[in-house]
Amino acid sequence: MRYRPRRPLSAILLGLALLALTMAGPLASASAADDIRLPQVASGFQSPTQVTNAGDGSNRLFVVERRGSIRAIENNGTGAISTFLTITGQVDDGASERGLLGLAFHPNFETNRYLFVYYTRNGGDIVLARYQANPAGTLVSGASGRILLVIEHSARTNHNGGALAFGPDDGYLYIGTGDGGGSGDPANNAQNKNSLLGKILRINVDGTGHGPYGRYRAPSTNPFFGSIPGKSEIWDYGMRNPWRISFDRGSGRLFIGDVGQNRYEEVDRENRFSSGGKNYGWDRMEGKHCYSNCPLSGDTLPIIEYSHSLGCSITGGFVYRGTLNPSLVGKYVYTDFCSGRFWAVPWNEVTPTLRKRADSSLLITSFGEAENAELYVVTIGGRLLQVRAP
Repeated sequence: MRYRPRRPLSAILLGLALLALTMAGPLASASAADDIRLPQVASGFQSPTQVTNAGDGSNRLFVVERRGSIRAIENNGTGAISTFLTITGQVDDGASERGLLGLAFHPNFETNRYLFVYYTRNGGDIVLARYQANPAGTLVSGASGRILLVIEHSARTNHNGGALAFGPDDGYLYIGTGDGGGSGDPANNAQNKNSLLGKILRINVDGTGHGPYGRYRAPSTNPFFGSIPGKSEIWDYGMRNPWRISFDRGSGRLFIGDVGQNRYEEVDRENRFSSGGKNYGWDRMEGKHCYSNCPLSGDTLPIIEYSHSLGCSITGGFVYRGTLNPSLVGKYVYTDFCSGRFWAVPWNEVTPTLRKRADSSLLITSFGEAENAELYVVTIGGRLLQVRAP
């Protein structure tokens, strides 16, 4: 599974059992100071890995299921549920963190009906593929799929990445890939600029000519484009397993939740109109601390880190820009998969101080935004919940 890069399957199953026993209803606050609540919107999804919107004015939410299907829910998750896409025959979801892991709708989905998915195929290799919905945007045929990129990932079943997001200014697709798995990046992928693993990639999905299928283009403004040593698709490097990236609707900044090894989890933040090429440190650094062979020069340190006394696997979130929760506006909201703790920190603080907003016993796999910028989460137990701070 994606959810916990080091967590064995037995622990996941135990977590599911505990979840069923302890979380039959909405989130119960652990203390009077907690102000985030998570009312349930829908349930019954199978191992969801993401929730997102299409940006087409339909006010639908889309829940990605690890097995290889995407479900559409009308009226921001409160209406009818239908199957949007099924590619279960192409997806390997049988081991550790593999499965259908990411979804992003083209910025012009309303007119071109393109969407992009990130999954592991049989054998474990990472696939980025484009699909096209019907003219009404209500159903996607599996036969419409076209592979854009394949990244070899057969050796280990964990650290597959899976984050997808379109840049708000350039319209390019940003892709978060894991380091290839194992402990301590044994293949040294994250620091290797000739590997696409352990990176944030950036590609132009409206161009052609790059990759073995020729269905995208690496922008010439990428830091390692052309004759500069390194893969042309790379935007940033030194990632361990970026589990959810997001662009702030207000500031345009990129936020990256990167899962740590044994001691620290981290959040990285990149300025709007960055030129890329940043080294976020892994596997020399874990958070702001030395991991191996780690001179500090040249590394971009995280803006937030927390130790494993507070959790063990970050689930990256969003800067809240909705209207229902005034106390959260302008704050980056994220959680930890293992502990269920929620934090919210101002988007623009140079060195943000952790501000805990809630404790829960939920195993939260992903955040997502609705078209109206309200915030939702999905849990390993198949629930869609809305983030509220009354």
